[in-house]
Formats: sequence, structure tokens, C-alpha cells
Amino acid sequence: MNPYQQKRTWKYSLLAFAVVIASGSLFYTSYLVRNIAQSERTRAQVWALSMKQITSSDDADFLSYVIAVRDSSTVPAIIVNEQGDMKFTRGLDSTKTFIKMDPQELKLKKQTYDLDYFKGELQYMKEQHEPIRIKMLGDNLLVYYKDSDLLRQLKIFPYVQLSVIAIFLMVAYTAFSSSRRSEQNQVWVGLAKETAHQLGTPISSLMAWIVLIKDKFNAEDDPLMAEMENDVKRLEIVADRFSKIGSKPKLETHSVYEVVKDFVDYFKVRVSDKISFELTGNRRLIAGLNIPLFDWVLENLLKNAVNAIEGTGSIKVNISGSRAKKQVFIDVTDTGKGIPRSKFETVFQPGYTTRKRGWGLGLSLTKRIINNYHNGQIMVRDSEVGKGTTFRIVLKSLNNDTKTTS
Repeated sequence: MNPYQQKRTWKYSLLAFAVVIASGSLFYTSYLVRNIAQSERTRAQVWALSMKQITSSDDADFLSYVIAVRDSSTVPAIIVNEQGDMKFTRGLDSTKTFIKMDPQELKLKKQTYDLDYFKGELQYMKEQHEPIRIKMLGDNLLVYYKDSDLLRQLKIFPYVQLSVIAIFLMVAYTAFSSSRRSEQNQVWVGLAKETAHQLGTPISSLMAWIVLIKDKFNAEDDPLMAEMENDVKRLEIVADRFSKIGSKPKLETHSVYEVVKDFVDYFKVRVSDKISFELTGNRRLIAGLNIPLFDWVLENLLKNAVNAIEGTGSIKVNISGSRAKKQVFIDVTDTGKGIPRSKFETVFQPGYTTRKRGWGLGLSLTKRIINNYHNGQIMVRDSEVGKGTTFRIVLKSLNNDTKTTS
């Protein structure tokens, strides 16, 4: 298992553990809510029975005990008859009344007549619980009640708690990931610049040795010396690439076709003759490019294409554009072993590789160069296992005569 897959496995494991904790918390809270709800219904029943006893008992001591029991109930309730007329309320707003009274009497009692308030509360109680039926003073009455404030708060508490925890974890994870990425970037930038610095001296020496060999052996026109010189220049470009990491590169206007053609011509003579190369497309498209970094992108894509081809095959590079979207498309197609659809995004993650000796950084760097430095996009446009893959680079077009082709 590569490091990226291992990291993803740990993330999924932690997520599953968090889900288990959240589920356990919700289950336990639900258990408490059910028990408290049952307890409140029991208290409502006791309160209803106490009201019945108050109206039917003549025993003063027993009556005072029953009144104490009734008044100890904290469950909000309304008693109505079978016709729906309200007879008594408990635990509701004491500044309101449902009985139409004399204005002066209402003022003395510091109350207001608000029948709509009690109707609303009654409807809410009907929706919450089934009524408790009692018979009092020869009349069949219905006792409606609603959950207490404590029970309502307890019902929503786990969701509030989980939301706060989730927000905290997201903020903490984002901050931690950002800090870790920043540290990793600083390490990679330092390593890249140090590599460029270390390569500078031997590259300069190699260039000087080539000049001396040409003069000593009169080999100015020797094709082997020309190829050696091209390779040394390529090393110089590689060192220049590493020196640019961590800083914003300068983009210059170039013909996309010509830049791609120059690199393909250099690259194809350094791979097996069993692999053929074909470059097609619009020659007039212009885009902002940093050639050393863009060549690095092409090198990674072409190397991956070559590695994907087992034996004989072909690599085709096609350049097209969209006038409407003002974009340039560069499609690199190979006849290699292909990529499963489930891996279309994974291939750009650091550490992902199908080769035993690979580091899995090529496509990750490629995506970074295109997205961050060229303000473009790169994706797996199409792939079929056993038939081949097409990678697409999308860049912003800088000309107005872009032909619309797919």
C-alpha cells in the first residue's frame, strides 16, 4: 500500500470512529429523552388525577396533600371538555387568560385576554401527545400536555453538541493541514533550490568540456557532440526548473504548437523506435507559457505514456481550442495499458504510482505546474484498460482566432 492510500485509509478509519461516537451519543440521548418523556406523561397523569380528587374529596388533609401534588407538576397542560372548550391551564404564560373578563379585572390581575395564544398552545399539544381522559364533575374531560423546556432542550442538545464538535474538528483539521502543507512546501522548495545550486557547477563544467573537445578534435559538426550538447542544455533547463520552484514564474506568449513540437522532437529520439510519435492540430494557438516548467509537464506526460506502452505502440499529441471558452486544449493519447475510471483523480495524488521504483510525484508536480503556475487545468479526459489513455491540458488562449474543435 503506497503512502497516499495508507493516509486515505487512516482518514476513513477516523471518520468511521467519529460516526460510531456520534451514533452512540445520539442513541444514548434518545434513550434519555424516551425515559424523561415517559416520566413527564406519568406526571401529567398524576396531575390530571389530582384535579379529579380535588373536586370529589371532602377530607381537608387529603385535599391539601393532593393540591401539593398538583402544584408540584411542572408539565404545561390544558384541560378541555369534549366540545373543545378550555376549562383549566397549567404551566403556561401567567400574564394571559383565555376567559373573557372585565378590562378592569384584567388590569388588576395584570393579565391580558389572548385566546389565540391558548389555541395555538392547545394545537401544539395535540400534535405532540395523545390526551389523558378523566371524568370530573360529571363531565368527560381531556388533558393535553406538552414537553417541558428541559425535555425540549435535551432533544436538540446532541445535535447542537455534534454541530459544534464538527465545526471545531473541521477548523482544526483545516488549520493543521494548512500548517503541515506549508511546512512540506518549505522543505520541498529548499530542497529544490539546493538541488539547482548543486547542479550548477557540474553543468558549467560539462559545457566547458564540450567546447574543449570540439576544439581539440575538430568536432564542430559531429552529430554526437550536438546530442551531448543538447543533453547538457537539458540538464541546465532541469536545474532552472528547480530554481523556479517556490516563486511565481513569468509567463510569456508562445505558439503552443511550436513549444510542444520542440520538446517532442527532443524527446522521441531518446526512446525506443518501437514507439511512434504524431503531432497534429492548430498551429496558430497562442498561450502564456513558462517554457522550462511547461516542458517539465510534457516530459512527465510523455514518460508516463512511454511507460504505459508495453512493447510497440504510439503516442499522439493533438492541439485544439475553443473560441467560445477562449481555451487551448492539448491532448496526449497513448496506446498503453490504460487507467481504471476509479483512479482518474487518484493518479494526480502524491505517492500514487504503478511502478515499483516510482515515487509517484510526476503527475502531482504536473498538476501543480498547470494549475498554480499556468492557471490552467489537467485531467484524464478518457481511458480504457488495455487500450490507452488521453490526458488533457487546458490553457487560456491569448488569441481571438481560435477554431472550435474537440
